[in-house]
Amino acid sequence: MPGNSIGTVFKLTTFGESHGVAIGGVIDGCPAGLKIDTEKVQNDLNRRRPGQSAIVTQRKEPDTVEFLSGIFEGLSTGTPIGFIIKNANQKSKDYSHIKYTFRPSHADYTYSEKYGVRDYRGGGRSSARETACRVVAGSVAKQLLQDISITAYVSGVGKLELTKPYHDLDFSEIEKNPVRCPDPSLAADMESYIKKIRSEGDTVGGIVDCVIKNVPIGLGEPVFDKLHAELGKAMLSINAVKGFEYGSGFKGTTMKGSEHNDQFNQDGSTKTNLSGGIQGGISNGMDIYFRVAFKPVATLMQKQTTLNQQGEMVEMQGKGRHDPCVVPRAVPIVESMAALVLADYYLLNKISKI
Repeated sequence: MPGNSIGTVFKLTTFGESHGVAIGGVIDGCPAGLKIDTEKVQNDLNRRRPGQSAIVTQRKEPDTVEFLSGIFEGLSTGTPIGFIIKNANQKSKDYSHIKYTFRPSHADYTYSEKYGVRDYRGGGRSSARETACRVVAGSVAKQLLQDISITAYVSGVGKLELTKPYHDLDFSEIEKNPVRCPDPSLAADMESYIKKIRSEGDTVGGIVDCVIKNVPIGLGEPVFDKLHAELGKAMLSINAVKGFEYGSGFKGTTMKGSEHNDQFNQDGSTKTNLSGGIQGGISNGMDIYFRVAFKPVATLMQKQTTLNQQGEMVEMQGKGRHDPCVVPRAVPIVESMAALVLADYYLLNKISKI
């Protein structure tokens, strides 16, 4: 199965299934001599971990990362950094009812058709559990990037949406509520709504915004390897993501060029930032900001009519432990994928200047 790696210089390859012995990854291209704080890595994993609040899946996984190689006495050695996260709380019997049945809007059907075989336990390789590996690598990438800050937060759940621009938000509020929304009042409404959705056996989607500050000018490559194109690919590779926009996004289509152009200041910065920190596919030194849209989780605790492997229409109902809304746990995943892209381009930029 190709498609398990991301990056050119700073490269991550992940492996493992939701209900296998472990998931893990290999980080290749991390420069030697980088001080790696494994506590920070674990803290980022804890933000993604299942069972952390009443509004996420109640699967109880410690998600403890174990580094196998590439780090000696707290420093990267320049060799591949291998790691695993053992699965400790699988309940595979919860999925026996879908062994021969395809959940609507899930990867069950496409995996079965493409490969002729699928691991139905928790979705196997298509499970969002794989994203824990991305968080490990993304946390290492953040430590490489040092002065660059990457902050993601929930800006929308269903029809509840944050309208304040990110400049007016207090990012210190993000981790103070289980939804990870920087507006405490709206966060409370979102939490109540997610609980209501869960009680109905249903699911709901949402939006994660991300702001990246202190990005140096020059990250990104012309034509096919534009910075925003790679950020878009990285975000769209996350489970349940259906949309990506950066800068003015789709709203920019309603504006005239005289309204949309970012006028220069004498130092090269711009008076506005509708470009979202990227011009011509290359970072311009302004804040990079983007939005990521997540669909509702496909597995419902309601009865649905669906298709089985015999081509019959049957009735099924989801079982097991699932997120009623993925966006609270998606925040550290979005940050990690952004860090992986930026770390890769940071190293590519250094190579291009040699």
